[in-house]
Amino acid sequence: MTIQTAFTYITGAIGDVYDPREAANIAHIVLEHITGMNKLDRLVHKARLLSPDQNARLKAAIEALQRLEPVQYVTGSGWFYGMELTVNRHVLIPRPETEELVAWILDDLAGHARPHLLDIGTGSGCIPLALKQNIPSAVVAAIDVSEEALAVAKGNAARLRLEVDFQQRSALDAQQMATLPSFDVIVSNPPYITQREQATMQQQVWGFEPSIALFVPDNDALLFYRHIAGTALQKLNPGGALYFEINESLGKEVVDLLQSLGFQDVTLRQDMFGKDRMVKGSQRTQRLS
Repeated sequence: MTIQTAFTYITGAIGDVYDPREAANIAHIVLEHITGMNKLDRLVHKARLLSPDQNARLKAAIEALQRLEPVQYVTGSGWFYGMELTVNRHVLIPRPETEELVAWILDDLAGHARPHLLDIGTGSGCIPLALKQNIPSAVVAAIDVSEEALAVAKGNAARLRLEVDFQQRSALDAQQMATLPSFDVIVSNPPYITQREQATMQQQVWGFEPSIALFVPDNDALLFYRHIAGTALQKLNPGGALYFEINESLGKEVVDLLQSLGFQDVTLRQDMFGKDRMVKGSQRTQRLS
């Protein structure tokens, strides 16, 4: 099979699952992964035959895609803020909306010489690694309850040669959080999808991405926001800021929560699709004791 026929083969094989444009995009991603050649090189060498090993990997990839496995898990990588990250089923796939959250933080920290930053529920490490890459002087820490997720994050940090202090802690364990130091910024993209919302989600998400990083109980959608905000009250330096990615249906509720806890200048922002997606709250000038 040539590179050109492989492209046609992939798009045809997944045409019942994805629309033509998405199928073509996935085919390009898979072929770059299998051949190691970018789109231009594949066009120039479109008549080149795939090796037996490449043919076998192509077949395995198509079978996975037909099972609705996300292409990032099929190839083992995803892009975030200009970085190629290793991803697997122990971590969420990085998304463009989260890049907007990082951009907000970076804008706010412009001119800050040496900020101390904490990411809660780090997964692949995409948020702290992007922050460290763009603010080399920053002191960056990140926590996750999952040992498997932390292994992915640490691997990404090592490959990118970025120094982040990854620790295994639970955001819901007050004793574990109490021993953290102070920070200028705390950021989190916590689980925020209620169980009843699963019925409206794509199977590519709920069928493969880690449920521990996705779902919260129907009767307590603000579970992680409440615990993390409580930690932030104790651990943010005076004038520091807390940033959340949020469920688009919970914008008002998260804003009300932060305001009720005493955060100042609470701001709700929409993402590129016009959906409520990010909230920021500032610490009092004097931290609570």
